[in-house]
Amino acid sequence: MKALISVDLEGVSGIVHPTETNPDSYDYERGRALMTAEANAAIAGVFDAEPDAVVWVADAHGTFRNLLPEDLDRRAHLVRGKPRPLGMLAGLDEHTDAVLFIGYHARAGAGPAVLAHTISDSILDVRVGGRSLGEIGLNAALAGHLDVPVVLLSGDDSACAEFSELVPSAVTVAVKQSLGQAAAVALHPQEARERLRRAAADAITRRGSIPLVKMAGPLDVEVDLYGPYMVDLAVLVPGVTRVGGGRTVAFSAADFGDAYRLISLLVQLSSIKPS
Repeated sequence: MKALISVDLEGVSGIVHPTETNPDSYDYERGRALMTAEANAAIAGVFDAEPDAVVWVADAHGTFRNLLPEDLDRRAHLVRGKPRPLGMLAGLDEHTDAVLFIGYHARAGAGPAVLAHTISDSILDVRVGGRSLGEIGLNAALAGHLDVPVVLLSGDDSACAEFSELVPSAVTVAVKQSLGQAAAVALHPQEARERLRRAAADAITRRGSIPLVKMAGPLDVEVDLYGPYMVDLAVLVPGVTRVGGGRTVAFSAADFGDAYRLISLLVQLSSIKPS
């Protein structure tokens, strides 16, 4: 049995502020340590349920170089660095039986929700088939496109609620209760890890009963971008058009895999500054 654990940072217990998630900030090393410890808790839970499992861990925050390799459970394979195929779900393939989301956060505009955003601050919203999706929805649908269920999510209560709307029968672990964009009531990190370990084992055991998130193509996609310059760059991509003269661009995709790849490209273009 192969499991992929995708680990973000904003939804880790104790994390509430950008200084704890930004490599250029003073509190980042502490954030990395907390992130690695929660990843280890999930890894341990998978092996509790399936001692012979193959576990891959995708570092899925920012630079994709946050987890401390030397402190990660040695039984796991670590996927780190970018750019790479499938982004936050790098390592997902036809041999994967279950995906777990650790440290995830709510989509842009959600609230109260700790450090809510969608991929980057340049993305105001992503709508696929008219449905607003953040990183939770986008990655769950990508896993579903490859016929793999997402069986567990941990994060704040808003992230858990967002995931439960997509997959009501999946397991969630709320490691903090959001008070706002940069405030929460958090579990003690050790308590959060113990709950995560138990929940991961439960989720792996129940993986066969958890449905896929499927979005059949063709798909109409709209992306709201922060600034006009970002739109100017986006419409240089064949098939991408400006909507209504504003901040929204649109395109059609044959399936969700194509949609995910083009959304990822638009995110990279949106980070380019005027020269």
